[in-house]
Amino acid sequence: MTQANGAWEKRSARTALMLTQEQMQRLNRAHAMLFGLGGVGSYAAEALARAGVGKITLVDADTVAESNCNRQLCALGSTIGQKKVDVVSARLLDINPEADICGIQSFYLPESPVEIPEDVAVVLDAIDTVSAKIHLAQTCWQRKLPMVSCMGMGNRFDPTQIRIGDVFATAGDPLCRIMRKELRKRGVEQLRCVYSVEPPYISPDNGKPGEQRPVTGSLPYVPSVGGLYLAYEAIRRILE
Repeated sequence: MTQANGAWEKRSARTALMLTQEQMQRLNRAHAMLFGLGGVGSYAAEALARAGVGKITLVDADTVAESNCNRQLCALGSTIGQKKVDVVSARLLDINPEADICGIQSFYLPESPVEIPEDVAVVLDAIDTVSAKIHLAQTCWQRKLPMVSCMGMGNRFDPTQIRIGDVFATAGDPLCRIMRKELRKRGVEQLRCVYSVEPPYISPDNGKPGEQRPVTGSLPYVPSVGGLYLAYEAIRRILE
């Protein structure tokens, strides 16, 4: 047994008390692909790595900004200006040196989608762009590839109102309403998602003159919980 193997065996000892050896091996063999490393995605990535998912592909084109520091796990004074995929990849390898971490510096867009490898066991969507979420969901549905998508976590106060379910059974979330409408047009019949039943809050002071739309407000404990729920559902799919 190598030093790295011994180290991870010790680091995952508490997880091994909750899962069978077969389940631990299944996680280690699994390939999860995560799109988006913001307030939701950064926490989802961390949970995947700490749970022992052996291969994780991270997709994000952004760099860390000061405005990310209130909610994103990768955002520190020392990481401002760095690529999110680089910061998160290094962090995940520090958690599990045995993991196979691949960072792709790119936006997923309908006109330029990022390829999903054949060995991916589950896709996690933490993208903000609606057209990209729709296209990714349609792609995974057509490929019969398990996917979990996070809906709106911004402008919410209460993490206890976050739920997991099928997007076609949701109510109250404006993003879910758009997703349901557009996915029906594309023949998608099911999409597992993380969503909030709390109505989004819009501050009357939000937005500056000349801005096209108000800035999305956020608190540290809502998108983070959404990301952990996203990872939980993805891991559950792997263990099924």
